[in-house]
Amino acid sequence: MLKIYNTLSNKIEEFTPIEENKVKMYVCGPTVYDNAHLGHARCYITWDTLYRYLKFKGYDVTYCRNVTDVDDKILKKADEQGVEPSVITDKYYKSFINSMNNLNILKPDIEPRATKTIGEMIAMVKKLEQEGFAYAIDGDVYFRVEKYKKYGELSSQPIKDLLNGARVEANDKKESPLDFALWKKDELHGYKSPWGIGRPGWHIECSAMIKKHLGDTIDIHAGGADLAFPHHENERAQSECANNCQFAKYWMHNGFVTINKEKMSKSLNNFLTIDDVLKNYDTNAIRLFILTNHYRMPVEFNDTALSGASSGAKRLINSIAGIELTNEYDNEIVKEFENAMDEDLNTSKALAILFKLADKIRKNENKQINANTLAYLGSTLGFDFSLSQKELTDEEFEKIIEPLYEEFNIDKSIDKNNVINEIIKIRKIARDNKDWAKSDEIRDKLLAHKVQLKDTKDGTTWQII
Repeated sequence: MLKIYNTLSNKIEEFTPIEENKVKMYVCGPTVYDNAHLGHARCYITWDTLYRYLKFKGYDVTYCRNVTDVDDKILKKADEQGVEPSVITDKYYKSFINSMNNLNILKPDIEPRATKTIGEMIAMVKKLEQEGFAYAIDGDVYFRVEKYKKYGELSSQPIKDLLNGARVEANDKKESPLDFALWKKDELHGYKSPWGIGRPGWHIECSAMIKKHLGDTIDIHAGGADLAFPHHENERAQSECANNCQFAKYWMHNGFVTINKEKMSKSLNNFLTIDDVLKNYDTNAIRLFILTNHYRMPVEFNDTALSGASSGAKRLINSIAGIELTNEYDNEIVKEFENAMDEDLNTSKALAILFKLADKIRKNENKQINANTLAYLGSTLGFDFSLSQKELTDEEFEKIIEPLYEEFNIDKSIDKNNVINEIIKIRKIARDNKDWAKSDEIRDKLLAHKVQLKDTKDGTTWQII
């Protein structure tokens, strides 16, 4: 029986879907105004793993992940560049999808855009206004937080405490400092509405898209821990008041990626884009790095951890290289894996099972069955086994090394096994002299010969790709 931690109850609960064998799952998607970073990778790898695992267990899953393409940050960037907002959102949506594909993250079943759901948002805001949960002032519409008595339950913050800590802005039009915007007056970038030209608040976007594509009540609502308050708290409030029923049965949140103990984010300018990380580490290394840690815990990013994950991922992936796989598995090990994952997605324990299988394969213990099982379970965690490589033969290795003697003017007396290390020494001299152009040129030339360099604090390593 799958058990998951429900943020709403603050405890681990048995997972029982609303409708037998069917799961409706929603994850807050990207706001497409910039390139995705490692924090996004952590979020979407986590919920991709949940999606894969629910399907592994036989559930009929409908996974919806939205695209926020109307937002203050988008409009600001569009105005700065003198272009339409759609130019910004189309560019960064394509970038996001490319990053997700490169991370082997499955495409959701439904991927709605906020700008295609404006009518549904207006209808929900009108309903809230009619029921007395919202009020309009000068083209803006606000939600009456104190009228929803369960506000603060999701984030474990009673309304009284929130009120005591709320800042009261000068000339604030709102009835209460806790009230949040459902609709914003915006005559420059807005849409027609009963309250004048404007655009939706961020929170109402997700509520309307969920209602449209999944219904009034869903099984799982997931996202990053930073969204629990106020975004998810506000979503829950407005949806339950508009629909007069429970919004989500289970709320799940993944922990942050941190750098120097600080949350990775664009606002702190301490983020690494997914594309940056993929220059040095492949999708399997990044996924192993993420899944080694429990999804609810923070993950501290550093090159040492990712280098270790890279080695571990290669060990898993290459253990089945050259083995023709079948659909015959070790059911006992499959059950052991399932028991681990049923413990609130204990991916660390599940990975330990995969590494045991890899060890058995190398020892030729029941090699075929263990290879089949490793590939089956590894794919459930989202590893891409198409990246497996056979060991290079001496002839294949020589074909890569031979041209390097002439291209980098390496003495022919240098043994072929030391050629790349000699080139790395040449590059180190360039780096020591801060000749970054030459350093990059050497790296790029080697890459053209299928030799990839990786710079770490302990020096430069290489691998044939």
